[in-house]
Amino acid sequence: MAAVDIKAGKGPASALHITRMQKPTPKDAQALVKIKAFGLNRMDLLQREGMYPVPPQAPKTLGVEFSGTIEAEAKNAESGFKVGDEVFGLAYGGAYAEYIAVSTHMLIHKPKELSWEVAAGIPETWITATQAMYLVGGFSAGKSILWHAGASSVSIAGIQLSKADNASAIYITAGSQEKIDFCKSLGATAGFNYHTQDWAKEILEATGGKGVDVVIDFVGQNYFQGNLDVAARDGRIVNLGALSGTKLPAGVDIGGFVRKRIRFEGSSLRSRDEDYQGKLRDSLVEHALPKFIDGSFKVPIEKVFPWEEVVQAHELMESNKTMGKIICTIG
Repeated sequence: MAAVDIKAGKGPASALHITRMQKPTPKDAQALVKIKAFGLNRMDLLQREGMYPVPPQAPKTLGVEFSGTIEAEAKNAESGFKVGDEVFGLAYGGAYAEYIAVSTHMLIHKPKELSWEVAAGIPETWITATQAMYLVGGFSAGKSILWHAGASSVSIAGIQLSKADNASAIYITAGSQEKIDFCKSLGATAGFNYHTQDWAKEILEATGGKGVDVVIDFVGQNYFQGNLDVAARDGRIVNLGALSGTKLPAGVDIGGFVRKRIRFEGSSLRSRDEDYQGKLRDSLVEHALPKFIDGSFKVPIEKVFPWEEVVQAHELMESNKTMGKIICTIG
């Protein structure tokens, strides 16, 4: 089969190329899916550069979310799936390819209302947002929440989930007024430009000094102090990444941990076991899928590329100018 590989094992976007690889064979509870489309995620860029801790069960090929058609099944596949079914799903890796062997526990039937491209843009981002917000962040109706990188795909999902579950306020940070306005159109209460505003100070002013109950962060080092400052009493900070680095500068004041009883927890969806991910899949199917079908949940797509242009797709993601998913299609 054809698949995307990385010259020399790691490198810049220009190192990506399509080559021939062995077609996988499904085993245990897996199905073999012929891929129609796959979604790009920030972890793909890090893995391409050799900077992402790939789970041991993951193939070397990039990509964790996809849509396509089941071509074959192993003997222990879930009974709800059969050859010919149109599906989308989450994998430990291997989605940048014509075929993927993936656990049926992580597949979802694709409704006819969703295109291949939209379906491929759902699994990783919406399941990550669900995990961060509810399982780790302890969000419930009436709480306030801050989504950093507001126009990122995970935060786009999170804004909509927060609104649907009656957050008292939804704050975001972003790098331009255009992105802030876009986030507001999805349901954000207010947004702050991290280039021109002191977002921590302004969020405290907007909340009358109370702060926010849940903070979802992908930035790390540069936002660590600000997150402690804006977290409310008994607040939770969920760290999903460290785009600005992992080493804190001298002078960081951690007094808020004790003074405000703040809980800080890091998480990674990809490193979780299949049972954990399967429960999140079930939650997505039960609570979110009907809203995708009726159109109340949106999956904004920045651009669709033929997979032969995967280099340009990675370069677009690296530009940090997107407001929605980047999708590649096969065939």
